[in-house]
Amino acid sequence: MARPKAFDEERAVDAAMRAFWSAGYEGTSTQDLCDATGLGRSSIYNTFTSKHELFDRALRRYITTKNASIFEILDGNLPARAKVGALLRLTIEAPEEDPIGCLVVNSTVELAPRDPGVAATLREDQNRRLDALTAAIRAGQRSGEIDASKDARTLAHFVITTISGMRVAARGGAGKDTLEAIATTALSVL
Repeated sequence: MARPKAFDEERAVDAAMRAFWSAGYEGTSTQDLCDATGLGRSSIYNTFTSKHELFDRALRRYITTKNASIFEILDGNLPARAKVGALLRLTIEAPEEDPIGCLVVNSTVELAPRDPGVAATLREDQNRRLDALTAAIRAGQRSGEIDASKDARTLAHFVITTISGMRVAARGGAGKDTLEAIATTALSVL
């Protein structure tokens, strides 16, 4: 008879997510994961089978968690320009307890070029965000709030790329004033 797990698997995934978010996939050792989760190596490997599987679960958790606030904004009743502004504010006002930067951006740079599974997860995530943001921008174009002569999908790509760049800038030490200026410039493009 197998012994029941004596730990909360979801809390372990959350702890691993924060470790990967802080140090990246390659920069996070198995010992780092043990320290972050409070689990021994055997518990990690018996539950998740590999560091990569744990990373995959952590990345999906990150995407689900972060996208919840994004889709709440995009599905809300704000005008389109205000929705884009609110998305930019999420980056500027990231919770202080969160690691600086973005696990999606970090994983896109570190793993996507050589890991087809991670690349597919990231592509699926980006397409969902692009579709929702494109729809919001098109609504803003129909209402006259956003320049209708510009391609909505291109504008959505621009906004998402700007947010990614802001997260990289924050990780590199950019302060709120710099991030505010970037956000203001991005909004002026719409």
